[in-house]
Amino acid sequence: MLNRLRLLLESIALFTSLTLLGSICLVWTAFALPLLLVLPDRAGTACGRWGILVGFRFYVWTLQFSGAYRMDLSALNALRHEKSIILAPNHPSLIDALLIIAHNRHVACVMKSALMNNVFLGAGARLARYIRNEPTRRMISEGVAELARGGIVLLFPEGTRTRIRPVNALTASVGIIARRARAPVQTLLIEQNSGFLGKGWSLFKRPSLPIRYSMRLGKRFDPPTDVREFTAELERYFRSELPGRKS
Repeated sequence: MLNRLRLLLESIALFTSLTLLGSICLVWTAFALPLLLVLPDRAGTACGRWGILVGFRFYVWTLQFSGAYRMDLSALNALRHEKSIILAPNHPSLIDALLIIAHNRHVACVMKSALMNNVFLGAGARLARYIRNEPTRRMISEGVAELARGGIVLLFPEGTRTRIRPVNALTASVGIIARRARAPVQTLLIEQNSGFLGKGWSLFKRPSLPIRYSMRLGKRFDPPTDVREFTAELERYFRSELPGRKS
């Protein structure tokens, strides 16, 4: 009986957290939409990134407070004073970007263009001047410009969430931007003991709790001269450092 009660409470905590995330995003959308109209670019960017950081940081706190997650994100503290670098994590879960953004207001996230019109994320992302992943030429030029201003570009080299662990085949986008901006690439190694919120995981499928999630700093690569060679090396590195498929 006690075990069933515990499972019920854990399930309520987990799925309540997803509802909370949606609510946080909608509340920020209500503020971001008018701010898009009245704030100049620089002020809007700063305001947008602060707002997202505060909202996501609160959400991360609720995940840990509820006991649904056991997280080790301490490695991200080392990046708070970085400038002009590309963050290149693997991408096992829907909340990977959220967790990184919650630790650094200077991050400009490269995100799917379709999400820029999403009712939950679009207005906030546009206010923060996040970068659309399409068209590719525009993504590259905006990424290079962000790095030239001293910003941090968050770009998942897999292009989408991981389908088959440890990583999908990588795209060349990280290498192209790094070469053109002459910016280093800092890898982040994310490990999670569950497929929850991963590619193909149904939101109605309950994971085993607590979910253990960790993020550690990986190798930092110098700006590449050969993009193809760099992309192959980056993929080999992820495959050597990350565990294989999880059930």
